[in-house]
Amino acid sequence: MSSTLTERPAPAAAARPDATPRRRTRVFTLPEARWAAVATVLFLVALPLQLTGAPTWTWGVLYGLAYAAGGWEPALAGLQALREKTLDVDLLMIVAALGAAAVGQVMDGALLIVIFAASGALEALATARTADSVRGLLDLAPATATRLREDGGEETVPTADLAVGDTVLVRPGERIGADGRVLGGASDVDQATITGEPLPVAKEPGDEVFAGTLNGTGALRIKVDRDASDSVIARIVQMVEEASETKAPTQLFIEKVEQRYSIGMVAATLAVFAVPLALGAALTGSLLRAMTFMIVASPCAVVLATMPPLLSAIANAGRHGVLVKSAVVMERLGQVDAVALDKTGTLTEGTPRVTDVRPLTGSGLTENELLRLAAAAEHPSEHPLARAVVDAARARGLAVPVAEDFAATPGVGVAATVDGRKVAVGTPARLSSGAEDPHIAIAAELEDGGRTAVLVVADGAPAGVLGIADRL
Repeated sequence: MSSTLTERPAPAAAARPDATPRRRTRVFTLPEARWAAVATVLFLVALPLQLTGAPTWTWGVLYGLAYAAGGWEPALAGLQALREKTLDVDLLMIVAALGAAAVGQVMDGALLIVIFAASGALEALATARTADSVRGLLDLAPATATRLREDGGEETVPTADLAVGDTVLVRPGERIGADGRVLGGASDVDQATITGEPLPVAKEPGDEVFAGTLNGTGALRIKVDRDASDSVIARIVQMVEEASETKAPTQLFIEKVEQRYSIGMVAATLAVFAVPLALGAALTGSLLRAMTFMIVASPCAVVLATMPPLLSAIANAGRHGVLVKSAVVMERLGQVDAVALDKTGTLTEGTPRVTDVRPLTGSGLTENELLRLAAAAEHPSEHPLARAVVDAARARGLAVPVAEDFAATPGVGVAATVDGRKVAVGTPARLSSGAEDPHIAIAAELEDGGRTAVLVVADGAPAGVLGIADRL
């Protein structure tokens, strides 16, 4: 594992917080939520009036309005399904609620309406929040890009108009507008939005870059390899959208048997009502018994308990940066016995820290002196590895001198004058003079142990190697 150290000026550092303007659907912008809230309020006002013995007309009207507010949408959906010769759970719920009211159980029917309306509102909210996460992903890609014309001029165009083969210029601190390969320039690119890795990745001619990632300190000329609709981020967005449309096995089973079950339940309800009535039972008692059976036997509870929780879980995961491929995957998580996790930012902090300080024999430097030189050279840089070196020096109580003539070379490292000595810090592969250098074995040992090796050169000679790693 190798890394580079480059300077990150204020514009690039400031560009990171603009990743995505948080979009979050407010609950009461959804009509389902508004109607559910109205039905709930009416029910909560009517219930104490009924329980305290208020006149029937006071709470009866409120219950009626609760029926209308919470039930008109499922009633309309049920009637539309019935017109297509399909019997669904929405219509059964409405019939059950009206049947309860018909036998004097107005409060029970209103409660059923409120529960059903609230469930529908939660499902609509979960779906909207999933769409929010999709829009947030779309915001990662910039709206415009700088396209280079054949005559050498520049033009600003919408990223959607970029075509395969176009060449775009990405300046320091800008977001890359399309998937492609670097034609010229060198820089570090923050790909955390795509890969989750917290450390910028060095990019040189021939390297692949992705739309929506953040360019560092260097300017890049990039040849577009994919249309905007086929970019990595577009495919992620498509995956999230498909996730909200998939159905879990439980829901598929319910939908498979719902039609037959509903018809069977209606027939059973009619039998529960008609048979006792034919044998001489009272009309009210037979109707009450039939309505009770319909409410208890209705699959409403199973339907309500299936998809809304899955949609809510998918949306909640998306808000926390976890993209779930489908509801099938989310449901199967309950059957998981073992999990393999990507380490960075999951099992680890995502913040690199110095773990090893190895001065070379013959350099004449102690660990503290080596770390002090490296920290002074790295101090002006805002690269995550540079901050790790500076933090390590401060943790040891070392006085970090002021560096002069600071320079950062993308893909190589940094250089500065510290106490009159020329100090360079960067990746061993770029600062080494040959494969036989003594620090090569130390760097290989550190990298084999999962650390990032950073070489410190003083006055042109390797002085030591630093090991940097992420902590659990």
